[in-house]
Amino acid sequence: MLLEHGYRCISYDRRGFGQSSQPTCGYYYDTFADDLKALLDHLALDQDVVLVGFSMGTGEVTRYLGTYGSAGVSKAMLLGVIPPFLLQTEDNPKGVPGSVFQDIKHAIVADRYAYFDDFFANFYNTDVLAPERIGDAALRASINVAGRSVPYASYACVDTWLTDFRGDLPKIDVPTLVVHGNADRILPFEATTARLRDENLIANLTVVEVENGPHNIGWTHPEETNAAMLEFLSGEAKGDARASRNHAAGGNLCLAVGARVAPT
Repeated sequence: MLLEHGYRCISYDRRGFGQSSQPTCGYYYDTFADDLKALLDHLALDQDVVLVGFSMGTGEVTRYLGTYGSAGVSKAMLLGVIPPFLLQTEDNPKGVPGSVFQDIKHAIVADRYAYFDDFFANFYNTDVLAPERIGDAALRASINVAGRSVPYASYACVDTWLTDFRGDLPKIDVPTLVVHGNADRILPFEATTARLRDENLIANLTVVEVENGPHNIGWTHPEETNAAMLEFLSGEAKGDARASRNHAAGGNLCLAVGARVAPT
C-alpha cells in the first residue's frame, strides 16, 4: 500500500531472525537501537526518514529516538506498541506480573514449536477472527517464519519485553502515530497505548484504536491500518510542514523495524 502511494520502503530483520546474523549476544534494546543506527548510516539515510515499528520494533524506534535523536527522521509510526513499560513494579503498578514472562521462557525452553502455536493463536486471535480475517495458510506461514529463527533469539527476546522506555518517550520530538488493536492479547491496549495517550508520554501523538483488533492488525485489519498510516503520512503534521511537502515530491522513505512476524 505504501509503495502504491509513492513511498520508498525498506524493511530489515532483527538480529537472530530472518536473514540477519545469528549471534548469541546483544539481545537488548540498546543494541537493537545501535543496529538500526548502523543500518541508517550504512545506507546513508539521513533525511526525511519515517521510522515504522511493529510490536518489538516499536521499542527499537523508541530507544533509537531516545538515544540518537531525530536528526534525519521526519515522523514515526508505531503499530502494536510495547512502550511505555510492561513489567509490573512498585512504581509501575499497571504493568504485567513478572511471572507471566518467566512462564513464557519456560515454555520456549520446553518446546518452542508448541509455544509458537499458542503464541500465534493469540497473535491473530484465531478463535475469533479465523478464518474470515486470518486463514490457515497465513497462520502456517507465520509459524514457519518463527521456526526459522535462532532458538536462543526466541528465548532471549522475552527479557527485552521488560525494558523500561519511560525515559525515552519524552525525547521523541517528531510527530508519532500509534495504531493498536483494543483486543490485543500480546501487548494489551490498556497497558500500552492507553497509557501513552492518557499519560501524555509522547508530545505529538496521534492514536488510532482498532476496534476488536488483535496484535497483528496489519494482517487482520489492513483497511483501518493502511488508512491510518496514509492519512498520517500525507497530512501536514503540527509543526512539521516539510514532511507533507517532501511526500508530494516523492521524498519520504519508510524504514520498517520489526517487519518479520516471528515472534515479536
